[in-house]
Amino acid sequence: MQRNLLIIGKGYTGEAILDLAHRAGWTARITSRQAGGVPGVVAFDDPALLDGVTHLVITAPPGPAGDPVWAAHAAGLRAAPLAWVGYISTTGVYGDRQGGWVEEDTPPAPGQARSQRRLDAENQWRELAPRVAVDLFRTGGIYGPGRSALDDVRAGTARCVVKPGHSFSRIHRDDIARAVMAAAHRPPGPGARVLHLVDDTPGTQADVTLEACRLLGVTPPPPTPFAEAYARMSEMGRSFWDESRLVSSRQTKRALGMDWAYPSYREGLAAIFAAERAEEGAQRPAE
Repeated sequence: MQRNLLIIGKGYTGEAILDLAHRAGWTARITSRQAGGVPGVVAFDDPALLDGVTHLVITAPPGPAGDPVWAAHAAGLRAAPLAWVGYISTTGVYGDRQGGWVEEDTPPAPGQARSQRRLDAENQWRELAPRVAVDLFRTGGIYGPGRSALDDVRAGTARCVVKPGHSFSRIHRDDIARAVMAAAHRPPGPGARVLHLVDDTPGTQADVTLEACRLLGVTPPPPTPFAEAYARMSEMGRSFWDESRLVSSRQTKRALGMDWAYPSYREGLAAIFAAERAEEGAQRPAE
């Protein structure tokens, strides 16, 4: 079948998906609020944005008024020849599980306003499920090149916050792109499916910082008791620590027929560090 992919949201994750789609030979475009005539980049407010689109990925977050794509292009969504839609959501829709595990079939229970907005947006996309395959990608903390603990350590902002029993689920940006394209290549029949984009090894914030320091060969920051760190956090920062859950992706990997390239933060950080060193070597003048 013809594959005409549109990615809503020219950001960190969207650009990685676009790159992988192009390398797979897909016709693919990405939206921007300021397209500026760049090839493959289209204006989000173009009234013909969805004409001929068969596969759609949404990385743009919802606002207080709901999903921005539905707000601007509801008629186009209903008219487009869509075979598959992938919506990038968040594991935050599960709320606080006090360190317990959640699976793909665990009922959501958002405890924060922004997580409720994500769940509301998911439900908007479910409206297409009677005729379209809709994948809801509930995603953990995203890291990757240029956005990892390595950068925090270099910037002097990394901390080793100690809160016993509190781990976070993460996912490398490139594994997100791989999973999204795997789902787009072989969409199931019409209906909605929940998929978890999290690696196999939830880790504490301190463990990730210590691994980044080890790779960089620097002395790690001293441990910071949680209560002391919490008192200095922003409201947004506190919201991440106010909830604790462990997220499984076993059913997702089985459904997509894949394993993660970076099953934990260790492999992910090591790959980023190796790529950085290789780039530095390529840029170094020959003697």
